Amino acid sequence: MAGQGARFWAGERLMNSRGAVTVRIARWSATHPWRAIGLWLVLVVVAVGLSIAIPKQQTKEADNWVGQSGQAAELIQRAGLEDKPSETVLITDPDGPLDRAAATSALTQLRQKMTAIDAVGAVGQPVWAENGKAALLPIELKGSADDAAENIDQLVTATADVQKAHPGLTIAETGGTSLDAGIWTQVGSDLARAEKLSLPITFALMLLAFGALIAAGIPVLLAFSAVGAALGFYAPLSYLFPDGGSVANVVLLIGMAVGVDYSLFYLKREREERRRGRSTVDAVEIAAATSGHSVVVSGLAVIVSMAGLFVAQDPTFSSMAAATIVVVAVAVIGSLTVLPALLAKLGHRVDRPRVPLLWRLNRRIGPGGISRRLLAPVLRFPRVALVVSTVAVIALAVPALGMKTEPGGLDTLPQSIPEVKTMKTLQQNFPSEGMAYDVVAKADDKTAAVAALNRLQQAAVESGKFVPGQAVRTSGDTAMLRLVSVLPDTTADAKVALDQLRGDLVPKAFSSLPQATWAVGGESASSVDYGEHQRDKLPYVIAFVLALTLVMMAFTFRSVAIALVTTLLNLASVAACFGVLALIFQHTWAEGLLHFTSPGFVVSWIPVFLFVILIGLSMDYHVFVLGRIREGVRAGLNPREAVRQGVVDSAGVVTSAAAVMVSVFAVFATLGMIEMKQMGVGLAVAVLIDATLVRIVMLPSILVLLGRKAWWPNKLPTPTPTPTKERELVTA
Repeated sequence: MAGQGARFWAGERLMNSRGAVTVRIARWSATHPWRAIGLWLVLVVVAVGLSIAIPKQQTKEADNWVGQSGQAAELIQRAGLEDKPSETVLITDPDGPLDRAAATSALTQLRQKMTAIDAVGAVGQPVWAENGKAALLPIELKGSADDAAENIDQLVTATADVQKAHPGLTIAETGGTSLDAGIWTQVGSDLARAEKLSLPITFALMLLAFGALIAAGIPVLLAFSAVGAALGFYAPLSYLFPDGGSVANVVLLIGMAVGVDYSLFYLKREREERRRGRSTVDAVEIAAATSGHSVVVSGLAVIVSMAGLFVAQDPTFSSMAAATIVVVAVAVIGSLTVLPALLAKLGHRVDRPRVPLLWRLNRRIGPGGISRRLLAPVLRFPRVALVVSTVAVIALAVPALGMKTEPGGLDTLPQSIPEVKTMKTLQQNFPSEGMAYDVVAKADDKTAAVAALNRLQQAAVESGKFVPGQAVRTSGDTAMLRLVSVLPDTTADAKVALDQLRGDLVPKAFSSLPQATWAVGGESASSVDYGEHQRDKLPYVIAFVLALTLVMMAFTFRSVAIALVTTLLNLASVAACFGVLALIFQHTWAEGLLHFTSPGFVVSWIPVFLFVILIGLSMDYHVFVLGRIREGVRAGLNPREAVRQGVVDSAGVVTSAAAVMVSVFAVFATLGMIEMKQMGVGLAVAVLIDATLVRIVMLPSILVLLGRKAWWPNKLPTPTPTPTKERELVTA
């Protein structure tokens, strides 16, 4: 049949493309397998050595200063008015009002233990709640916040010892340092859980795809080694791009997805060519010329997309971008070098040992068996298919118009973290420990600045929405006042309080001192400013990523139409993803299903991150499918038949690749941190939509409707007439 002839002709043509870089690399690896395998092992060992020898750098507090809160923090730091790191031990009675005698005994013991710790600078006097339900002990630590982080375990241990001695009371510690430590403990637990789940799930999916243990194990092994190597190479890079806290999670998430996919693309094509009678080396070279080329283009697409995170000018995003670029580059190198070496060394043994049931099932379904049936009506009625699929995508995307984004806070953290629960209890019993705002003023007339801050405090307290936090403090020409909002510690209330201070109370207080420089900062203000910063940068990130990927696709396929279609389809997938996120996380109907409490919004950094990742990952198999379709077009098939053949031939590998991505991302949707949950749900939903609705319906229908115009200005051969019998199969 024409399709078989075109495939044979394309294979012969690809055999002649021996000058391609990917083919030359694959040929060397296949003919020198032990050297290639040895070099890969050296690469991994060196990377692991780097991670051991070079301590990974973390972001500093100053790295995250943005907006007016950043200006306030800088003024405070220059004047030396910053607070010493502090912790609070809270005592409550789970059975009712606090027993003052028992609490006094516990407080005395706490003071003794805390005073004996070298890292503790001072232990304050106990403070009793006005409602009689709690007491707190303030503790000031020596040194910087980094010093406090190193010594916090000593305080936590002392608190735990006193708790054991007073089982009738609830004695718990919280504060900036211990809260951060609790969050990191949760992140570490989540990461370990993700590793335990993602590896066996990925291996099981590879077994379903190949039906053989060795073939299934190779992609998983290479992906896992790429993740380990990338984390090692990131260690020295962290001195340029310090870890904002999510590098390990993101590297595991993206590394396993792309690492498995790249190996899968290559391995599937090599097996396909061997089944057609090619020798192992010839099959490897054809896989290198086709799938290897697609892997390089896909890897570059992900790298270009991730580079868009640098545009956000955020240290956390910059660390994610740097680490992800490294893991994608390592995965591409592995698929082009050590994978051909392994395939050449194993030969036909790569399909051993076979899992009988799965092997027979794969043989019975055949390549693209399911996709062929789904694709037939799309090719027969492309306009109807395009209209229906477009309506479906729009329906999913509409909720995105109402998507709310806010920075995370106490309410978005897992309530299972003890320090989070203690902090919320502390704020309930001590309103002065709530959302604090630092008003900083710098003026030549320090006396006038202090008077203005005192007027501000009086007006703020009289408004009934603030209580005094600290009295006015001065240093040189700078003065600072701390006010605490009586509103609950939520993102929306934080913005209300901040807007009132910045827009009304502070300007009025300083109306008689126009030459003064003032700013409102503090932790709550920083959170609000950070969210606004992300929203402001999102349009620039979108423009950067779309422009570069558009140019790259136009250059790769030498077609403006293909580049535009790719961009539109990518935007459709992202819009649908955002719509589903809004549906799930801004409402309560999915709380029981995904085990979370709805915050009523999407965490502010998630849309920027998801957009960049999704554009890159959607190009992953999109490039692979388009490459197979282009093979058919260049072989002389008419556009409809080329689309059918390209989609069917790539269906098995693309479905397997998408299944791996969806499963890995879905694992993150089960984690405790709401940010990880939103990221996992968003990525899993987007890939699922992209691999089914977009790939099987929208892309084929558009290419069929465009016909040969889709590949302009490429010079295409005259289409080979499709025999009647095969034409019937196409439209069946």
